[in-house]
Amino acid sequence: MAVIKHISIKNSNYNAATDYLTTQYDEFTGKPIIDEKGNHIPRQEFILEGIHCDPYSFGSECEETNKRFHKNQTREEIKAHHYIISFDPRDRDDNGLTPAQAQVLGMDFARKNFPGHEALVCTHPDGHNSAGNIHVHIVINSVRAYDVERRDFMERPGDALAGHKHHVTKEYLEYLKSQTMLMCQQKSFYQVDLLNPAKIRITDREYWAQRRGQAKLDAEAKTSPVPIQPPIHFETEKGFLRRVITETMMDSQSMEEFQKKLFEKYSIEVHESRGMISYLLPDRQKPIRGRSLGTDFEQNFIRSFISANRVSIRKVPDETAEKGNTAIHNPLASQTEPKQPVRLITDLETCIKAQKNRAYALKVKVSNLQKMADTLAFLQTNDIGTMEELQELRSSSKAHVKETLAAVKATEARLHVVDKMYQARLSILKNRDVYKQYLNAPNRKKFRESHAAEILLYEAARKELRELTGEKKFPPLKDIKAERSVLYRQKHARYEDYSDARSHDRELENIEANVRSILDLQKEEPLISKTLS
Repeated sequence: MAVIKHISIKNSNYNAATDYLTTQYDEFTGKPIIDEKGNHIPRQEFILEGIHCDPYSFGSECEETNKRFHKNQTREEIKAHHYIISFDPRDRDDNGLTPAQAQVLGMDFARKNFPGHEALVCTHPDGHNSAGNIHVHIVINSVRAYDVERRDFMERPGDALAGHKHHVTKEYLEYLKSQTMLMCQQKSFYQVDLLNPAKIRITDREYWAQRRGQAKLDAEAKTSPVPIQPPIHFETEKGFLRRVITETMMDSQSMEEFQKKLFEKYSIEVHESRGMISYLLPDRQKPIRGRSLGTDFEQNFIRSFISANRVSIRKVPDETAEKGNTAIHNPLASQTEPKQPVRLITDLETCIKAQKNRAYALKVKVSNLQKMADTLAFLQTNDIGTMEELQELRSSSKAHVKETLAAVKATEARLHVVDKMYQARLSILKNRDVYKQYLNAPNRKKFRESHAAEILLYEAARKELRELTGEKKFPPLKDIKAERSVLYRQKHARYEDYSDARSHDRELENIEANVRSILDLQKEEPLISKTLS
């Protein structure tokens, strides 16, 4: 799944960002790797481009922008913002994601969401852990260099004006997460819901603690005179907690038993208060909250899991039951890997590579046999015996794609209206005091001349809000934000439905083409009723 991460940079040396993106750095210390002459070693592979700047003069151009607008002159100010979009490693193998494609997506993302800013966009083909996760770095100057058209996601009037600084809020980060999800859904990449808390929450600090600890154990194992078998795996405190909590959950029939077993086996105290749960390890004085471990370790999930576990306990029939064994149904274990879709049979006559390479042609033939078997298995599973039945299924699939797309469009249309309501309501609240002073001013004309911008913004927002709601009384900002949040989640849920429907329709399209290939039916021939079995 793709994730997006934000880092604020206070370093006034903008060239450090370019150096980090183009040269090799030690993943544990964060220091540059230098050769015997003291020079930085370039990265083996990267794609670097600039927006509103030359990528290799990014630093000097940002400094000129800062001087022009008299910004970023103190040490405490945020000089730049660093965003990282990391794609799922499976997207490279299953969905054909390449660094060049990721770079195009990153450039489009930066232009859309950071308009007017000088930006570096750099794609690396792999992450720190060599897992194959292609990722894109976007580094922007905190000061906007150019005026831009106002966008729906902008919260303040100055967010569209040159000379104003990049404004990062919780709502804006949620918007970026939603845009990341939308980007992946449109490309049919692997994706999870970034707007809801993670089931297993691992922070950067814990991730690097685990990496450093594992590296230390591996180094000790290499220098050990006696081979260590099996290899030792390093475990952080939170990693240990997740493991023992999961094991104890699966073996408990009540919350009281869960707490008792954790204390007796591991000396872990469990505290519950106001719907929250925390765990106190024996060598710590401060407890670790369940929400810092992930939603699967919070009070509500644990109670519901134990309740479901208690109901699901049953005796194993036949021979196993005679031995006195019992089987416990684990809801987490019931999740299976997603089924791979049926792929299109390759035409050897048009495959140039297969015609030039006999070994590759043989590989394609074996792959085609598997695709044929998958196609026939699909037909048998769905009890499809004629071409008409397959076409009927395809027609209903197309109709379902249209229905899900219509649902997405309807949600997007409402969200567009609510976004405008949200911006208008914000503008009213920010300029309300000035407008009240204007109404009570003894000389309104003079007051209006000195506060023209605030008054115009207030009146324009009020007019727009009345047109959008059709009412004179304005809805509270809290209600608009709540509806906006629900619509964002609804939009992504419906986009998931549309993406699934589209993927299923593409699979049916492949199956129909495979059936034609198997039956040696030409495209120009009319469809005939013929038993596939």
